[in-house]
Amino acid sequence: MGKEFDILIIDDEQVIIDAVARLCSAEGWSVDWAKDAATGLEKTENNQYQLIICDIMMPEMDGFQFLERVSDKQIESPVIVTTGFSTVENAVKSLYSGAMDFLAKPFTVDELVSAVQRGLNYNRILGSSPVSRVQYQTDVSYVPCPPKYHRLGIMTWGFLGTDGSLKIGATDMFLKVIGSPHGIQLFGVDEEIVQGNVCAHIVTEDQMTHSILSPFTGRIIEQNHQLKTNIHLLEKDPYFHGWIYNIIPEDLEYELKNLTPCSSDRM
Repeated sequence: MGKEFDILIIDDEQVIIDAVARLCSAEGWSVDWAKDAATGLEKTENNQYQLIICDIMMPEMDGFQFLERVSDKQIESPVIVTTGFSTVENAVKSLYSGAMDFLAKPFTVDELVSAVQRGLNYNRILGSSPVSRVQYQTDVSYVPCPPKYHRLGIMTWGFLGTDGSLKIGATDMFLKVIGSPHGIQLFGVDEEIVQGNVCAHIVTEDQMTHSILSPFTGRIIEQNHQLKTNIHLLEKDPYFHGWIYNIIPEDLEYELKNLTPCSSDRM
């Protein structure tokens, strides 16, 4: 029987491992680490982890190949991908490939802590590991995106209207992961948002700030003003009255290839 840890850190830079381990340990989380993806995979066969934090740019096996192996081996621990080569393509590809979150280096203490908290909460909601089932049994349920929607990872969704505009919002799963919202910081009308880039920040009642990534590129033509006076619409009705923006998409056909059809969630 292997050991049980909260977090497995995989990075080829020892200084990064040491820094992340120190910060996570200070929050009371138990940490294990590996300096390459192959060793990390071996460790998942012998130990139990609630969350994996994995770098993208590593020799021999990179983060994308690691995500593929995680899927093949049916490893259920959620994965947060990190990289110092922060590009829109890396963020989108990571989430499409199965990562539950994306963290660009260099990240702040608050960004790391909020991302780890999201990962651990996600694991507890799914009850995907023996550790979480035993210690954090919950009755939390979530509503999947409607079939005609498309989603970016577990984070955001988009839905094309009959007039050619696109409504976007946060998934019910993501809102369950972050906890009850207290406020939201929005981009302005006529500003452009980009697929895989931050498009809003949600502040939760525990005063943590969570960035959300846009599922599409486009120009904002409308904000959901109701959220400013009733932020709980986000969690009460995330796919309809709780939408965040209405946008004019820039390259809909191309960007749909980077998203998951919500109809596949019901197969």
